[in-house]
Amino acid sequence: MIDYDLIKRAIAEDLAGGADITSTSTISDSAISTADFVSRSSGVLAGIEMVKAVLEEVGLTDINVKKSDGSAIVAGDVLLTVKGNTRAILLAERTALNFVGHLSGIASETAMWVAELKGTNCLVRDTRKTTPGYRVLEKYAVRMGGGTNHRMSLSDAALIKDNHIAAAGGVSQAFSAVRNAYPTAAIEIEVDTLDQLREVLPLSPDLVLLDNMSPSLCAQAVTIVSGATKLEASGGITLKNAKAYADSGVDYIAIGALTHSAPVLDIGLDLRAE
Repeated sequence: MIDYDLIKRAIAEDLAGGADITSTSTISDSAISTADFVSRSSGVLAGIEMVKAVLEEVGLTDINVKKSDGSAIVAGDVLLTVKGNTRAILLAERTALNFVGHLSGIASETAMWVAELKGTNCLVRDTRKTTPGYRVLEKYAVRMGGGTNHRMSLSDAALIKDNHIAAAGGVSQAFSAVRNAYPTAAIEIEVDTLDQLREVLPLSPDLVLLDNMSPSLCAQAVTIVSGATKLEASGGITLKNAKAYADSGVDYIAIGALTHSAPVLDIGLDLRAE
Protein backbone atom coordinates (compact mmCIF):
# COMPACT_ATOMS: atom_id res chain seq x y z
CA MET A 1 0.00 0.00 0.00
CA ILE A 2 1.66 3.21 -1.21
CA ASP A 3 0.43 6.80 -1.21
CA TYR A 4 2.79 8.60 -3.60
CA ASP A 5 1.10 11.98 -3.22
CA LEU A 6 1.48 11.84 0.55
CA ILE A 7 5.15 10.96 0.16
CA LYS A 8 5.76 13.94 -2.12
CA ARG A 9 3.98 16.26 0.32
CA ALA A 10 5.93 14.90 3.28
CA ILE A 11 9.31 15.44 1.63
CA ALA A 12 8.30 18.90 0.40
CA GLU A 13 7.18 19.74 3.93
CA ASP A 14 10.56 18.66 5.31
CA LEU A 15 12.50 20.80 2.84
CA ALA A 16 10.08 23.75 2.93
CA GLY A 17 11.36 24.99 -0.42
CA GLY A 18 14.97 24.99 0.69
CA ALA A 19 17.72 22.41 1.22
CA ASP A 20 18.90 20.13 4.01
CA ILE A 21 21.45 22.62 5.29
CA THR A 22 23.01 20.17 7.77
CA SER A 23 23.71 17.44 5.21
CA THR A 24 24.82 19.79 2.45
CA SER A 25 27.28 21.40 4.88
CA THR A 26 28.77 18.22 6.35
CA ILE A 27 28.51 15.56 3.64
CA SER A 28 30.04 15.52 0.17
CA ASP A 29 27.50 15.37 -2.63
CA SER A 30 29.28 12.25 -3.92
CA ALA A 31 29.39 10.37 -0.62
CA ILE A 32 27.94 6.85 -0.68
CA SER A 33 26.59 4.93 2.33
CA THR A 34 24.71 1.78 3.20
CA ALA A 35 21.89 2.05 5.73
CA ASP A 36 19.67 -0.42 7.50
CA PHE A 37 16.16 0.22 8.77
CA VAL A 38 16.17 -1.70 12.05
CA SER A 39 13.43 -2.52 14.51
CA ARG A 40 14.21 -1.40 18.06
CA SER A 41 11.25 -3.27 19.55
CA SER A 42 8.87 -6.14 18.88
CA GLY A 43 5.64 -5.80 16.98
CA VAL A 44 4.02 -6.22 13.57
CA LEU A 45 5.45 -4.52 10.51
CA ALA A 46 3.35 -2.26 8.28
CA GLY A 47 4.50 0.40 5.83
CA ILE A 48 7.73 -1.09 4.51
CA GLU A 49 6.64 -0.43 0.92
CA MET A 50 6.13 3.21 1.90
CA VAL A 51 9.75 3.25 3.08
CA LYS A 52 10.89 1.86 -0.26
CA ALA A 53 8.79 4.41 -2.15
CA VAL A 54 10.22 7.31 -0.08
CA LEU A 55 13.75 6.16 -0.89
CA GLU A 56 12.90 5.90 -4.57
CA GLU A 57 11.34 9.36 -4.49
CA VAL A 58 14.73 10.87 -3.56
CA GLY A 59 16.53 8.93 -6.31
CA LEU A 60 17.73 5.80 -4.50
CA THR A 61 17.41 2.49 -6.35
CA ASP A 62 19.66 -0.07 -4.61
CA ILE A 63 17.05 -1.19 -2.09
CA ASN A 64 16.64 -4.61 -0.49
CA VAL A 65 13.38 -5.21 1.41
CA LYS A 66 14.02 -7.93 3.98
CA LYS A 67 10.73 -8.09 5.91
CA SER A 68 7.24 -7.87 4.46
CA ASP A 69 4.20 -6.10 5.88
CA GLY A 70 2.26 -8.25 8.31
CA SER A 71 5.44 -9.93 9.58
CA ALA A 72 6.09 -10.31 13.29
CA ILE A 73 9.34 -8.51 14.08
CA VAL A 74 11.64 -8.29 17.11
CA ALA A 75 14.26 -5.83 18.26
CA GLY A 76 17.33 -6.04 16.04
CA ASP A 77 15.55 -7.21 12.90
CA VAL A 78 16.80 -5.53 9.73
CA LEU A 79 13.69 -4.56 7.78
CA LEU A 80 15.24 -2.95 4.69
CA THR A 81 18.72 -2.09 3.46
CA VAL A 82 19.53 0.74 1.06
CA LYS A 83 22.80 1.77 -0.57
CA GLY A 84 23.35 5.06 -2.35
CA ASN A 85 23.94 8.78 -2.01
CA THR A 86 24.36 9.62 1.67
CA ARG A 87 22.58 12.97 1.45
CA ALA A 88 19.60 11.29 -0.24
CA ILE A 89 19.40 8.60 2.44
CA LEU A 90 19.38 11.21 5.20
CA LEU A 91 16.81 13.30 3.36
CA ALA A 92 14.51 10.28 3.22
CA GLU A 93 15.25 9.04 6.74
CA ARG A 94 12.71 10.92 8.87
CA THR A 95 9.84 10.75 6.39
CA ALA A 96 10.36 7.02 5.91
CA LEU A 97 10.60 6.38 9.65
CA ASN A 98 7.51 8.49 10.34
CA PHE A 99 5.47 6.33 7.99
CA VAL A 100 6.74 2.92 9.03
CA GLY A 101 6.77 3.66 12.76
CA HIS A 102 3.21 4.99 12.75
CA LEU A 103 1.76 2.24 10.58
CA SER A 104 3.63 -0.52 12.39
CA GLY A 105 2.34 0.88 15.67
CA ILE A 106 -1.23 0.51 14.40
CA ALA A 107 -0.56 -3.01 13.13
CA SER A 108 1.03 -3.97 16.45
CA GLU A 109 -1.82 -2.50 18.49
CA THR A 110 -4.36 -4.31 16.33
CA ALA A 111 -2.49 -7.60 16.73
CA MET A 112 -2.80 -7.31 20.52
CA TRP A 113 -6.59 -6.94 20.26
CA VAL A 114 -6.81 -9.82 17.82
CA ALA A 115 -4.81 -11.99 20.21
CA GLU A 116 -7.23 -11.18 23.03
CA LEU A 117 -10.12 -12.49 20.94
CA LYS A 118 -8.39 -15.71 19.90
CA GLY A 119 -10.75 -18.67 20.13
CA THR A 120 -13.89 -16.59 19.59
CA ASN A 121 -15.84 -15.77 16.43
CA CYS A 122 -15.67 -12.02 17.10
CA LEU A 123 -13.67 -9.76 14.78
CA VAL A 124 -11.87 -6.51 15.64
CA ARG A 125 -12.87 -3.57 13.44
CA ASP A 126 -11.53 -0.07 13.08
CA THR A 127 -13.51 3.17 12.80
CA ARG A 128 -13.29 6.47 10.91
CA LYS A 129 -11.23 7.94 13.75
CA THR A 130 -8.20 8.23 11.50
CA THR A 131 -5.59 10.90 10.83
CA PRO A 132 -6.86 13.19 8.04
CA GLY A 133 -5.25 12.13 4.77
CA TYR A 134 -3.94 8.87 6.22
CA ARG A 135 -7.14 6.80 6.28
CA VAL A 136 -6.27 4.35 3.51
CA LEU A 137 -2.82 3.71 5.01
CA GLU A 138 -4.05 3.42 8.59
CA LYS A 139 -6.83 1.02 7.67
CA TYR A 140 -4.31 -0.99 5.65
CA ALA A 141 -2.16 -1.20 8.80
CA VAL A 142 -5.17 -2.51 10.74
CA ARG A 143 -5.48 -5.34 8.21
CA MET A 144 -1.76 -6.09 8.53
CA GLY A 145 -2.33 -6.54 12.26
CA GLY A 146 -5.11 -9.06 11.63
CA GLY A 147 -8.06 -6.70 12.09
CA THR A 148 -10.86 -5.91 9.67
CA ASN A 149 -12.04 -2.61 8.26
CA HIS A 150 -15.30 -0.81 8.87
CA ARG A 151 -16.46 1.50 6.06
CA MET A 152 -13.75 3.53 4.38
CA SER A 153 -15.93 6.57 3.77
CA LEU A 154 -19.37 8.01 4.44
CA SER A 155 -20.48 6.89 0.99
CA ASP A 156 -19.61 3.21 1.49
CA ALA A 157 -22.53 2.40 3.77
CA ALA A 158 -25.02 4.07 6.09
CA LEU A 159 -24.41 4.24 9.83
CA ILE A 160 -27.41 5.79 11.54
CA LYS A 161 -26.27 7.21 14.89
CA ASP A 162 -28.02 9.03 17.71
CA ASN A 163 -27.71 12.45 16.07
CA HIS A 164 -29.25 11.19 12.83
CA ILE A 165 -32.12 9.66 14.81
CA ALA A 166 -32.67 12.92 16.68
CA ALA A 167 -32.60 14.97 13.48
CA ALA A 168 -34.96 12.60 11.63
CA GLY A 169 -37.45 12.40 14.49
CA GLY A 170 -36.97 8.76 15.47
CA VAL A 171 -35.35 5.43 14.68
CA SER A 172 -37.92 4.28 12.14
CA GLN A 173 -38.00 7.64 10.39
CA ALA A 174 -34.22 7.74 10.04
CA PHE A 175 -34.02 4.17 8.76
CA SER A 176 -36.83 4.65 6.23
CA ALA A 177 -35.26 7.86 4.94
CA VAL A 178 -31.97 6.12 4.22
CA ARG A 179 -33.63 3.07 2.69
CA ASN A 180 -35.79 5.21 0.41
CA ALA A 181 -32.88 7.38 -0.72
CA TYR A 182 -30.37 4.55 -1.12
CA PRO A 183 -32.27 1.27 -1.64
CA THR A 184 -29.19 -0.91 -2.14
CA ALA A 185 -26.97 0.55 0.57
CA ALA A 186 -26.00 -1.48 3.61
CA ILE A 187 -27.50 0.10 6.72
CA GLU A 188 -26.10 -0.09 10.22
CA ILE A 189 -28.03 1.53 13.04
CA GLU A 190 -26.89 2.47 16.53
CA VAL A 191 -28.91 1.61 19.63
CA ASP A 192 -28.11 2.14 23.28
CA THR A 193 -30.92 0.16 24.91
CA LEU A 194 -32.46 -3.25 24.37
CA ASP A 195 -35.83 -1.58 23.79
CA GLN A 196 -34.34 0.35 20.86
CA LEU A 197 -32.91 -2.91 19.56
CA ARG A 198 -36.37 -4.50 19.59
CA GLU A 199 -37.72 -1.43 17.77
CA VAL A 200 -35.21 -1.61 14.91
CA LEU A 201 -35.23 -5.37 14.33
CA PRO A 202 -38.43 -5.37 12.22
CA LEU A 203 -36.71 -2.89 9.90
CA SER A 204 -34.18 -5.60 8.93
CA PRO A 205 -30.95 -3.62 9.31
CA ASP A 206 -27.77 -5.20 8.00
CA LEU A 207 -26.00 -4.52 11.28
CA VAL A 208 -26.86 -3.09 14.69
CA LEU A 209 -24.31 -1.16 16.72
CA LEU A 210 -24.67 -1.71 20.46
CA ASP A 211 -23.41 1.54 21.93
CA ASN A 212 -21.89 1.57 25.41
CA MET A 213 -23.59 -1.64 26.49
CA SER A 214 -22.01 -3.97 29.03
CA PRO A 215 -20.99 -7.51 28.03
CA SER A 216 -24.07 -8.87 29.80
CA LEU A 217 -26.38 -6.53 27.87
CA CYS A 218 -24.62 -7.52 24.65
CA ALA A 219 -25.29 -11.18 25.49
CA GLN A 220 -28.98 -10.35 25.95
CA ALA A 221 -28.95 -8.54 22.62
CA VAL A 222 -27.50 -11.63 20.93
CA THR A 223 -30.37 -13.68 22.34
CA ILE A 224 -32.97 -11.14 21.21
CA VAL A 225 -31.56 -10.95 17.68
CA SER A 226 -31.17 -14.72 17.38
CA GLY A 227 -29.16 -14.45 14.17
CA ALA A 228 -31.53 -12.04 12.39
CA THR A 229 -28.77 -9.46 11.96
CA LYS A 230 -25.13 -8.98 12.86
CA LEU A 231 -24.16 -7.12 16.01
CA GLU A 232 -21.27 -4.80 16.74
CA ALA A 233 -20.27 -3.57 20.19
CA SER A 234 -18.64 -0.17 20.67
CA GLY A 235 -17.78 2.13 23.56
CA GLY A 236 -16.16 1.29 26.87
CA ILE A 237 -14.21 -1.64 25.43
CA THR A 238 -10.63 -2.15 26.62
CA LEU A 239 -8.06 -4.89 26.18
CA LYS A 240 -8.97 -6.11 29.66
CA ASN A 241 -12.65 -6.64 28.89
CA ALA A 242 -12.45 -7.34 25.14
CA LYS A 243 -12.70 -11.10 25.64
CA ALA A 244 -15.87 -10.67 27.72
CA TYR A 245 -17.45 -8.73 24.86
CA ALA A 246 -16.39 -11.37 22.35
CA ASP A 247 -17.77 -14.13 24.55
CA SER A 248 -21.14 -12.35 24.60
CA GLY A 249 -21.61 -13.52 21.02
CA VAL A 250 -21.39 -10.20 19.13
CA ASP A 251 -19.89 -10.39 15.65
CA TYR A 252 -17.62 -7.36 15.91
CA ILE A 253 -16.07 -4.97 18.38
CA ALA A 254 -15.30 -1.50 17.00
CA ILE A 255 -12.12 0.03 18.41
CA GLY A 256 -11.24 3.63 17.55
CA ALA A 257 -8.00 3.33 19.52
CA LEU A 258 -6.50 1.14 16.79
CA THR A 259 -5.92 4.23 14.68
CA HIS A 260 -6.21 7.24 16.98
CA SER A 261 -4.15 6.06 19.96
CA ALA A 262 -1.70 3.39 18.83
CA PRO A 263 1.86 4.19 19.99
CA VAL A 264 4.55 4.43 17.33
CA LEU A 265 6.67 1.29 16.98
CA ASP A 266 10.33 2.16 17.55
CA ILE A 267 12.22 1.72 14.28
CA GLY A 268 15.51 3.42 13.47
CA LEU A 269 18.07 3.88 10.70
CA ASP A 270 21.67 2.72 11.12
CA LEU A 271 24.04 4.23 8.53
CA ARG A 272 27.42 2.88 7.50
CA ALA A 273 29.65 5.21 5.46
CA GLU A 274 31.44 3.52 2.55
